[in-house]
Amino acid sequence: MEQRSTWSRLRWPIKAFIIAIPIFLVGYWGYKSGVFNSHDDVKTEATTTTTGSDEGAKPSEAKTKTTASGRTFNYEPEKPVNGELKGVVEVGASGFNSFIINMDAEKRWEIVSKDFGQSFAYEGMATTEDIRAGLKKYIGDMFDKGVRSKNVHFVISSGAQKEPKTQVIASELKKMGYVVNLVTPDQEGKLALKSVLPAAYRDNSFVTDIGSGNTKISWVDASGSVQAVETPGAKYYEKGLKDDAIYNEVKTAAAKVPSGKREVCFILGGVPFELAKEIRNGEERYTVLNGPDTYKSDKIKTKSGVNIYKAIMDATNCDTFVFDWDANFTIGFLLSLK
Repeated sequence: MEQRSTWSRLRWPIKAFIIAIPIFLVGYWGYKSGVFNSHDDVKTEATTTTTGSDEGAKPSEAKTKTTASGRTFNYEPEKPVNGELKGVVEVGASGFNSFIINMDAEKRWEIVSKDFGQSFAYEGMATTEDIRAGLKKYIGDMFDKGVRSKNVHFVISSGAQKEPKTQVIASELKKMGYVVNLVTPDQEGKLALKSVLPAAYRDNSFVTDIGSGNTKISWVDASGSVQAVETPGAKYYEKGLKDDAIYNEVKTAAAKVPSGKREVCFILGGVPFELAKEIRNGEERYTVLNGPDTYKSDKIKTKSGVNIYKAIMDATNCDTFVFDWDANFTIGFLLSLK
């Protein structure tokens, strides 16, 4: 009698089950991997998600995307390699801001620690002894975080230089053996740009730093040089200046930004910080601000800063203002050191 194979002896229900197993596995793999997704789904994802990098990324490919929580800016700077801790303290018109960064020989950097708005020297510290004690504690905190004494720097902003109290603070710092670096508005604008403007955006974007004492607007011109203009800061109301007059002055200054440099504005400063804080999504480094007309505040400084923000937007027609949570003109100062 002819020998029948094992397969031929199996009943059809069992054969069907055996055949179905690989088909099911292939189908499950295709579902999980997205191979069988429609082309329309892929196209939608490609138009709403964008990324960027400093190495050759085109700004048009690395701009923003819109999510349920608002617009986001996807850009990842390069990380430092074998870096060293550097610390800088800004003596500002309203208080102290301090930053510790890890920076390598190629000037790649990342933030390690940051403190905004420490105003102890402006609030109740009347005597030089109080100021000296407060500064020692402030500097000691930086040492505790691993910054060496030679790597602690102090910068007095151009706006703060107009405040009498900063002269006393500068004097005490000098007595303690520290060099106090004074910067002009022009230098501030250039240093802010150095810290916040990615190389991929130098050809089509500009920088704004809305401080308490003044506002700096800067960009890189065709020759590669940094240009900067100064306008009033967010505390202009203390001088009795009116909103309309400041709006017009800022708008005139912002109109100097070349038309080809207006795709994105990287924005810094105390008021932009407050605006970004309202809409920040988790710990993102970059926050795209809402339009100035959407912000309502009872704080006069914030309202004044928004007036400046609106003037810059109206002058440039730029609708993408990106706040960088890590950058600051004082970090630009560190990047400029040899």
